[in-house]
Amino acid sequence: MGRRERNRMADRVVKMDELPIASDMIGASDLAPFDPATAYPSYRSFDEFVDVERLRSLDGYIRDRIRRHMLRSEQKKFYTGPYRLNSAGSDRPGSRMIYLAESGAPDSYFDLDRTELWKPSRDAHEFQLLMDLIATLPFKSTGRILVMYDDELREVPAHRDHVNTGVLHEFVWMRTNLNKRFYVLDHRTGGKKYLDGYSAWFDTVNQFHGCDGCDGLSFSIRVDGKFTEDFRAKIPKPPINPASTPSYWASKDEQGEMSNGKGPHDLR
Repeated sequence: MGRRERNRMADRVVKMDELPIASDMIGASDLAPFDPATAYPSYRSFDEFVDVERLRSLDGYIRDRIRRHMLRSEQKKFYTGPYRLNSAGSDRPGSRMIYLAESGAPDSYFDLDRTELWKPSRDAHEFQLLMDLIATLPFKSTGRILVMYDDELREVPAHRDHVNTGVLHEFVWMRTNLNKRFYVLDHRTGGKKYLDGYSAWFDTVNQFHGCDGCDGLSFSIRVDGKFTEDFRAKIPKPPINPASTPSYWASKDEQGEMSNGKGPHDLR
């Protein structure tokens, strides 16, 4: 990635008075305590665990198959759920989804990692090169596999996926290019941090996340499942609030860099 591209995608802080926050702060007042070593907003980059060059090489391949899907298939709209930072924002902002794995059970967000329920969908074979890459990720088994896309200039409003801080979902979020301006946001401080790489794991409960609108087609991939035991052994565990694990890990890494004289990650 070139310097100009990295600078364009660099982290930055947006002050709270720049955010259109509803007075009732849906889902924001019931957040549980978390370990003070955990910093928000934050995410754990997975670029060191993903074959990024292989991922990037699939950009045109995935783009082509999304466009084919748009022409011939009913398009499923993404639902943010009720835990939006701004209650005036739409819970179906316009993004659409392609399920590469599907479950025959009644729809439940808490089944994403019940891998025994999920089987490849009829669309999975069209994305076989992506499925082959997913097979190299540090999962012992996978659950929901989802491509989210939009071809119009529409944001996904800041939201949390659920409010159960005792539930930790293991997943990898990926993109083949940097067009999708995805961020995590701490409502307590107004800190808004943009992802600057190609893959990540992030806390979907104790902080909010969303993305800016983008010209043209933008997309990302999320793979839920169960990490291998060897990979889990690499992950530091917070003493409380399991849902905070990705941010706890990211914070531990940053603290280690600071103690080694490397300095913190910039927030600009």
